Amino acid sequence: MANVLVTGGAGFIGSHACKALKAAGYTPVTYDNISTGWEDAVKFGPLEKGDLLDRSRLDEVFAKYQPLAVMHFAALSQVGEAMKEPGKYWRNNVTGSLTLIEAAVDAGVKNFVFSSTCATYGEHDNVVLDENTPQLPLNAYGASKRAIEDVLRDFGAAYDLNHVIFRYFNVAGGDPEAEIGEFHDPETHLIPIMLQAIDGKRDQLTIHGTDYDTPDGTCIRDYVHVCDLVDAHVLGLKWLEDGKGNRVFNLGTGDGFSVRQVMDASRTVTNMEVPHSEGPRRAGDATKLVSGSTRALEELGWEPKRSSMSDMIADAWKWHKSGSYEK
Repeated sequence: MANVLVTGGAGFIGSHACKALKAAGYTPVTYDNISTGWEDAVKFGPLEKGDLLDRSRLDEVFAKYQPLAVMHFAALSQVGEAMKEPGKYWRNNVTGSLTLIEAAVDAGVKNFVFSSTCATYGEHDNVVLDENTPQLPLNAYGASKRAIEDVLRDFGAAYDLNHVIFRYFNVAGGDPEAEIGEFHDPETHLIPIMLQAIDGKRDQLTIHGTDYDTPDGTCIRDYVHVCDLVDAHVLGLKWLEDGKGNRVFNLGTGDGFSVRQVMDASRTVTNMEVPHSEGPRRAGDATKLVSGSTRALEELGWEPKRSSMSDMIADAWKWHKSGSYEK
């Protein structure tokens, strides 16, 4: 089976990508420094510990496995932290990715799948976002991801590095078999925080901002199930293997849910109330981020199958109730 180097393969999305790659007949090789990832999530292929900034370690891993492709998830991704410590994000995300890309090119790896984000678009009031929407990021997280996209384009032109870029929206849910799931320390994502509050693992959920220009005053996001998301990444890898060229794809469902709507859905799924309080807006948060793209559906043949809000919450709840993340 062909090897695929998965950076950040010990994280939430990366570990699910490893499971999908294994099911598709590849051997996922996780490269992770375990700073935010979870070693127990590496279940579907070998783990190589290392940092993106460590070029000699990257060279060792490329030489050892000679991967067919790189699937790059490793990144710092907390918006609040990015607003306070932008240098940390530029150094880790951009310099680290540049080091990885150079190592891949020097190792003769020609296929690169990159995990970007809708945060590159920034704030566009009352606009559904497609791949041609201007990129005007509001924070160093989104700006760093946009910069990496530029690096890939330049390396594609100079070295024939074939790449697929996925700009995705809020990722939620979890493995339906609960082998792996969403776990961050500290936790910053709405649905796991909400489920922890429901289950008494934290005092309450804080709604960050209730004065947005939305029907209920809370910000709106497009949510996509992690399993649907990683299925698109496998399709993106096959796209590159088939020689179809460099492409950018949004990954979202086109459906926007406010924070309060997500809370309502969780009440229906769990039959429990969400303890919550209301707080001020977080710096760097956009009012509404919703995909208006059909490119992934039309060109990749991607079809989200589990991205209803009820399925995403039910799968996340199953993982949460398993207690696996507490072991």
